Amino acid sequence: MIRGVLEEKSFLFSVRIVNLIKYLRTERNEYIMSKQLLRSGTSIGANVSEAQFAQTKADFLTKMHIALKEASETRYWLRLLEATEYLNETEANSMITECNALINMLVSTCKTTKNE
Repeated sequence: MIRGVLEEKSFLFSVRIVNLIKYLRTERNEYIMSKQLLRSGTSIGANVSEAQFAQTKADFLTKMHIALKEASETRYWLRLLEATEYLNETEANSMITECNALINMLVSTCKTTKNE
């Protein structure tokens, strides 16, 4: 079931985000962008989780679209952190690849739900 997989992957991504924030704050003394990244990166999983108890199909789609927007924002912050050298290419690419996978799953879920 893709929704269960999406919920688990978005949760695990949130865990990675929290650990990345710890690293950015303790090792890189970065507090501004990391705050935004923490908010958007953990919001993906929170919205996917909340969508599992949506009252209607429209409510479900709304939560999935919010998660998609948050994933797009998260990718932006990761790219910016790499461009400003708070993250090296390897660190950034690992997170961006995972974020892109979530985006693809969210897009697929939204399309499938609309066609049901």
